[in-house]
Amino acid sequence: MTWKSGLGLIIAFAALVFGTVLVFLAFDRNSHSASDTIRPFLITMIPVWAVMIAATRVLVRRNGIG
Repeated sequence: MTWKSGLGLIIAFAALVFGTVLVFLAFDRNSHSASDTIRPFLITMIPVWAVMIAATRVLVRRNGIG
């Protein structure tokens, strides 16, 4: 893996973490209980994280590390 693709993965991961926090705050803003926040948050973010992990695995394997 070149340093550019590694840097790109780090930036993408940081953006995903930041976006995850923003999504949680958006769900938490109008909720009245923990289940009003957690359930929709997980339904929204689990597929996003799964796609990120799958894409990262593909990129790492393509560059000969995994």
